[in-house]
Amino acid sequence: MPDDPCRLPRVLLEGRPAARALLRGSDAHPFLRGEALFYPWQGGSLLLVRAVGLPGDGFFALHIHTFGSCRTGGDVAFLGAGDHFNPRGLPHPFHAGDLPVLLSSGGRALSVTYTGRFTPGQAVGRSMVLHALPDDYRSQPTGAAGARIACGVILPV
Repeated sequence: MPDDPCRLPRVLLEGRPAARALLRGSDAHPFLRGEALFYPWQGGSLLLVRAVGLPGDGFFALHIHTFGSCRTGGDVAFLGAGDHFNPRGLPHPFHAGDLPVLLSSGGRALSVTYTGRFTPGQAVGRSMVLHALPDDYRSQPTGAAGARIACGVILPV
């Protein structure tokens, strides 16, 4: 019997994630830490994201970026992550790596979301980036999400 859509998916309660990214803050946000767990579910990915040390309350954009690097380049934090993961060349917000924003309260955030845009295996070797501003879901090419404030490489578990 398929999972009941009104209950937490069993994979979160009993399963192991297939991939994980440990987020660390930029030099401007040294106390920001987080974790993203990627579970295979319903032909896509179920993501559990948690973060602490966010700069205040509000919304923060969250994206999967193309490269598995959190290298900083010049004045740009985590430039090595590249652009949003977008294998089909679609406009924003239809990139495979475009995700719902995180909502912070007291500098903490917890989110569970499903996407059919990629599987955990397709995310491995890429990076997850948290941005300083909310995604507006229309500005090209990045949703006017602001600076990259945290990054983590997505690795298999």
